[in-house]
Amino acid sequence: MILSTGMAKQKNKYQQIVESLKEKIRLSRMQATTQVNHLLIKTYWEIGTTILQQEKEEGWGAGVVANLAADLKAAFPDMKGLSQRNLTYMRNFAAAYPCFPILQAPLAKLTVAGKRKQADNTASSILQAPLAKLSWYHHITLLDKVKDEKERVFYIYKTIENGWSRNVMVHQVESRLYKRQGKAITNFKHTLLPLQSDLANEMVKSPYLFDFLGLGDEVQERELEKALIQHIKKFMLELGKGFAYVGNQYNLQVEGDEYFLDLLFYNYLLHRFVVFELKVGEFKPEYAGKLNFYINTIDGQIKTESHQPTIGILLCKTPNKTVVKYALQGMDTPIGVAEYQLTRTLPRQLKSGIPSIAELEAEMNKGYKQLKKPVKKKKSVKKKK
Repeated sequence: MILSTGMAKQKNKYQQIVESLKEKIRLSRMQATTQVNHLLIKTYWEIGTTILQQEKEEGWGAGVVANLAADLKAAFPDMKGLSQRNLTYMRNFAAAYPCFPILQAPLAKLTVAGKRKQADNTASSILQAPLAKLSWYHHITLLDKVKDEKERVFYIYKTIENGWSRNVMVHQVESRLYKRQGKAITNFKHTLLPLQSDLANEMVKSPYLFDFLGLGDEVQERELEKALIQHIKKFMLELGKGFAYVGNQYNLQVEGDEYFLDLLFYNYLLHRFVVFELKVGEFKPEYAGKLNFYINTIDGQIKTESHQPTIGILLCKTPNKTVVKYALQGMDTPIGVAEYQLTRTLPRQLKSGIPSIAELEAEMNKGYKQLKKPVKKKKSVKKKK
């Protein structure tokens, strides 16, 4: 019995050692992969910078770049990414980021008297820059899809912060996250501490895009809520980082009366509960009062000393900013009002080229009248005969 116990202890210790070594190997491989990516991005940037310099000094064109791609492939036949197209991406990459440390500080601090700071091209500064933390496929996708530098920097930081894959990043770009984040109408500035207020404002966006639900504008509130729960993964992706689902139609009891709030989440970055109320129509001042009641009830019954005060988000259609402002004014609870869209709006250029329903009906009526004319003429001829 004593022997078997000793053997069991040895076995457990062995398993612990094995798991510890596995973790070290995983970490080492991860670090190696990261280091390889850093060096690859650095190399691509240097190739692109060289092409840019030769364009200015020697007038290099597409033909020279094609020859360069062929020569580099011949020298390194086992290396991928040396096609003419990829070399052109390297050139565009270097043009977009004249120096790697560009992303070590907020974009607003990158210029001095309208000119960029001189590049510090040391290896350490290059490897520490967020620019080198994204894969090459992330970068070429951003170069293709996002032309504005400030917006591109926004997606670089967000991708690193949230660990987005390329596909998720593309989804965020196509959903115009840059234009929507922090656009909700809130009273956070007056109800939260400055740092918490900034974080909360970043958490909220407007409009929220629920086009993945496949619902029309005639949807009812309970149908909308039910659809969001059925598509909870996509809903959580739209909400953003840090949200944990607590429940829907969450039951609250006050002095024997029951109340049910639509959706309750907890945000572990803000360390606070977040109440979401859904309304299918436009904002009404009484909605803020009801949400205020839910927030106070959560703070009184569920919130503990370790939690920050609860935030409430009211989702409705086309909120009137002035009405919302007056409704939230004087309230002590942090509340935000945001719009949601069930169908994604078309770009203005494309929308202008698509006829409206009225225009389609007019064209159909016009065509119908033209079709009727020969028929009438034939009938009149028959009558004469």
